[in-house]
Amino acid sequence: MAFNIVLVEPEIPNNTGNIGRLSLASGSVLHLVKPFGFELTDARLKRAGLDYWQHITVKTYESLESFLAINKNEKMVFLSAAADKEYTEIDYIDNLFLVFGKESVGLPKQLVSVNADKLFKIPIHSPHVRSLNLANAVSIVVFEGLRSITSV
Repeated sequence: MAFNIVLVEPEIPNNTGNIGRLSLASGSVLHLVKPFGFELTDARLKRAGLDYWQHITVKTYESLESFLAINKNEKMVFLSAAADKEYTEIDYIDNLFLVFGKESVGLPKQLVSVNADKLFKIPIHSPHVRSLNLANAVSIVVFEGLRSITSV
């Protein structure tokens, strides 16, 4: 059992490195959609992924359009603060694509609007917090998914 963790235009190499390590630990595949805010050779990315990076299954895409075309028949959910439903309501299944936006602005508005029925959020219970760190958000959703699948 595994998921597909998708980062659309990630900006912070440390987050991506940590999410790479998480993908390996959870048996998931990491999908990275360009443009990136760093190079895949960035030392900060490798340091955050420690010595695991060579074992991580990473797929890269030149654009969001390319990613969507290549994976058009896959089941996907999209994580966004704009969602009404919570991540605990996701129908987690093996090979599900969990799509996250970039750190500064999240997912593109067009992608959010055409996928409103597949949009989920992590609730934030303080008006003083705008968002969670991307690596933390991915961890929450992935491990809820693993819990959900293994408890069935």
